[in-house]
Amino acid sequence: MKRRDLLQAAGAAAMLAGCAAVGSRAKPHVVVIGGGYGGAAAARYVRLWSGGEVNVTLVEPNPGFISCPLSNLVLGGSRTIGDLTHGYDALASRHGIRIVRDSAAGIDTGKRTVALASGNRLAYDRLILSPGIEFLFGELPGMTADGPILHAWKAGPQTVALRAQLEAMPDGGVYALTVPPAPYRCPPGPYERACQVAHYFSRHKPRAKVLLLDANDDVVSKSALFKRIWKERYGGIVDYRPGFRTVEIDAAGRTAISELGEKVKADVLNVIPPHRAGAIASSAGLANVNGRWCEVDFLTFESARAPHVHVIGDAIQTAPLMPKSAHMANQHAKVCAAAVVDLLAGRAPNPAPVLTNTCYSFVSDRDVIHVASVHAYDAAKKTLLVVPGSGGLSKEPNALEGAYAENWAANIWADTLG
Repeated sequence: MKRRDLLQAAGAAAMLAGCAAVGSRAKPHVVVIGGGYGGAAAARYVRLWSGGEVNVTLVEPNPGFISCPLSNLVLGGSRTIGDLTHGYDALASRHGIRIVRDSAAGIDTGKRTVALASGNRLAYDRLILSPGIEFLFGELPGMTADGPILHAWKAGPQTVALRAQLEAMPDGGVYALTVPPAPYRCPPGPYERACQVAHYFSRHKPRAKVLLLDANDDVVSKSALFKRIWKERYGGIVDYRPGFRTVEIDAAGRTAISELGEKVKADVLNVIPPHRAGAIASSAGLANVNGRWCEVDFLTFESARAPHVHVIGDAIQTAPLMPKSAHMANQHAKVCAAAVVDLLAGRAPNPAPVLTNTCYSFVSDRDVIHVASVHAYDAAKKTLLVVPGSGGLSKEPNALEGAYAENWAANIWADTLG
């Protein structure tokens, strides 16, 4: 090996071992775990708002970003998974973010290091954790991560596989979707999914049925609108059953079993398991709320359990009426990024952050409904509260909101991925 090549290899190894390569310690180092809506945006905005004065490393095992928002349209047949897939290249080429394709295996909060699955380590001055969710398969005997019953609640291969199951289902068959108890990722998502599958059936399998088995006592988001849509657009197709808490799965029989012993068999059974903060948050001891969610300081999103560690996105114990949504994860990322830049510079973070949220739901291939809200920090209660009179809800589904939803997706993808 030539001396130049040896020096380059040694420099790369030193960076992986803890960003201790020559020149790297002149700048603070922020490590971001997770390249979803929260993590990718946080990485971008730390780099942007620091004027490049903070080194940022993004740890993400997947080669590309796949959007969960709009993924239900794959089931409805109006999108492909390729339409929702984007690269991370711009974060590196435009913003100077170092992308490490690896998984976080452990966090030493005392030494401020992250152990990677590859065996390498990263040292950090501040760590931003955006680990997403982990499914609690243990709460659903009979269901496994790699079994025949799909959740498709993380966009990707399972989304495509579930679409294939729907296509193979006979006309006159039954598709059953189970909804876990709230809180869960994307409150209106299961109800949008019911609409998308019903839309597909109405065009290609008119005798097929959608059975929605909801563990909650009512539709969690946009209740009146969804119920009206099921009655007026998909009457005779969608059967909504609240209070059906699925506690067991007969995978071979494609049967959901409720806590009361009721059994529902389907031609296609789609089960969304209960979930909690991603595995790395749990293993690091950060999921201190019911063993499921991570408590944070809403001014900075710093963990209540570990200094210099910030947690954002679906993994946190949210504020009152704050959904676990892609838009909200993006907002967490920006408040957190601004706070991290301030803290590293020795400044006090913004004492009054304001966040917004918008959730669009496609009820056909082009008609959409939405709900929006504004959340402001309340210093006395130390949380984020909905601003009275803010936000709003659609009056009815329409194609204009469909155009808004498409623009929202294009804009947030660009905002998140650079």
